[in-house]
Amino acid sequence: MTSASTPQPLWSPGPDRIAAARITAFQAWAAERFGAPAAGGYPALHRWSVDELDTFWQAVAEWFDVRFTTPYESVLADRAMPGARWFTGATLNYAEHALRAAEDPARADEAALLHVDETHEAVPVTWAELRRQVGALSAELRALGVRPGDRVSGYLPNIPEAVTALLATAAVGAVWTSCAPDFGARSVLDRFQQVEPVVLFTVDGYRYGGKEHDRRDTVAELRAELPSLRAVVHIPLLGTDAPEGTLAWSELTAAATEPVFEAVPFDHPLWVLYSSGTTGLPKAIVQSQGGILLEHLKQLGLHCDLGPEDRFFWYTSTGWMMWNFLVSGLLTGTTVVLYDGSPGYPDTGAQWRIAERTKATLYGTSAAYVMACRKAEVHPGRDFDLSSVKCVATTGSPLPPDGFRWLHDEVAEDLWIASVSGGTDVCSCFAGAVPTLPVHIGELQAACLGTDLQAWDPSGKPLVGEVGELVVTNPMPSMPIHFWNDPDGSRYRDSYFEMFPGAWRHGDWITITDHGSVVIHGRSDSTLNRQGVRMGSADIYEAVERLPEIKESLVIGLEEPNGGYWMPLFVHLAPGATLDDDLRARVKTTIREQLSPRHVPDEIIEVPAIPHTLTGKRIEVPVKRLLQGTPLAKAVNAGSVDNIDLLPFYEELGRTRTQG
Repeated sequence: MTSASTPQPLWSPGPDRIAAARITAFQAWAAERFGAPAAGGYPALHRWSVDELDTFWQAVAEWFDVRFTTPYESVLADRAMPGARWFTGATLNYAEHALRAAEDPARADEAALLHVDETHEAVPVTWAELRRQVGALSAELRALGVRPGDRVSGYLPNIPEAVTALLATAAVGAVWTSCAPDFGARSVLDRFQQVEPVVLFTVDGYRYGGKEHDRRDTVAELRAELPSLRAVVHIPLLGTDAPEGTLAWSELTAAATEPVFEAVPFDHPLWVLYSSGTTGLPKAIVQSQGGILLEHLKQLGLHCDLGPEDRFFWYTSTGWMMWNFLVSGLLTGTTVVLYDGSPGYPDTGAQWRIAERTKATLYGTSAAYVMACRKAEVHPGRDFDLSSVKCVATTGSPLPPDGFRWLHDEVAEDLWIASVSGGTDVCSCFAGAVPTLPVHIGELQAACLGTDLQAWDPSGKPLVGEVGELVVTNPMPSMPIHFWNDPDGSRYRDSYFEMFPGAWRHGDWITITDHGSVVIHGRSDSTLNRQGVRMGSADIYEAVERLPEIKESLVIGLEEPNGGYWMPLFVHLAPGATLDDDLRARVKTTIREQLSPRHVPDEIIEVPAIPHTLTGKRIEVPVKRLLQGTPLAKAVNAGSVDNIDLLPFYEELGRTRTQG
């Protein structure tokens, strides 16, 4: 029953949609088989999923017919965080599950992948062809001496070859890791040097915004700086010949070889993802084959309601966890759409055109793109045939209320809008899409199944209707098994469990409403998250402060109420230097070329010095809060700052911006 305080929803699923949702069938089946509540809809199912955690995950494994090569002894042998032990004794293989649809003769010639570039023409790769390529490539990897646990890396755009390389790596039991080719050499080496890959898949360049970007010099630098490499594989996206000492992709994938799937323990590493590196090197986050398999089956098959008849398009790059999540669409037999190109080329409406041409049923993008379309007065529902699109999902930053209204008004009134929030750290969502629940403006529909999501005050007291720290109080299978090069687990514990021992504190500010929805208020730390691509401030500092004129710098990323993102760079100049147009241009060029074109600052502002903590760390979070309009007395503990007199400048700038 709707309480008096519950606002009217923007959209509610009709009875037919609720009846047809896979999560509805799952609940009825789990009620019969495992004692889940048959009535009470999603809230009752969610309560059961966190109260009966072991039983819930056992049900997920059975519902999706997970193939355990060796059966498990117990679902959850130890539920401590960190250190939870899932499906002990079991062996399986992620890639085997991703290619299962190819075993069905009726589906073998259907598209597993649809590859789209900036021409916006979709090129299919069938299930049979994908399986054949994975078979050929995994055999070649084994011939190169790649063994379970070895790392295999990709410096690749969002192309079918990247999917094949990931699946072949997983089939062998090796560990995948990737960066997008718009990352500069330093950013890539900060990541790959930590994990010491034995194979590197590379392109000669990529196309973005109608231009070709040659990356051969960067690849040469990566080869020189990664002594662990035994082989480099050349993918000629721009048509160049394979450099000396590299292997040609076409030769490694030519054979008609049946894939052999290495049966690995449930907690065997699947891939390494990277944090943004706010306070040093990016964290190398290791997730397991079994944990990702189960979490993604739940997330994609139940929350996103994906199945064999669906087409799944999410705008992403291989340097972001959403790419790994997108590839996992294959687990549900779904056709996955890979778009390699600029999100707004040749015009702002580009992604809608791709959704139309690929007949996407679930289309995911960034909140920033939605707001850019609104600003540019794009009319997707009028100008494109989006009759296939059941759901538009957004992530990367919170979708502002105006974004919800715009999608509802300009795409379709009967549109399921799923704003979702999770993290690289779990490669999944804590809260977001539920096909059977209403959508309220500015709110994520609910916490996800099996996720005991709470908002806590500083003393660890749960809050409802108030802003608190995002906390997860029970383990999820896709939580990291460890960080790379963190033998005693101290960096892992410090990252999530320092504030509230035994509970995962993620670093987001959230409100859980009285009707069970979730409002995200942005990061409570200082990650730079622009157009869905996260980068740490440390990367920016390292690049900018190589310039002799820059003594020190401070970069802040601010989510704005209108859905925009303001990223100023404050610079403390070396004696005698002047912040003129030439220096501004060189700072921007340095960031664009060495790091990422998406992280060029909006403004470069000279300051007399950079504020620090007493231990010498730059103060980012308090400055961010000052720029958001928080008064100085509330934004920072004066006793923790080396020079409090530097902070009123940011307070005044924040007051001017928020009032102006």
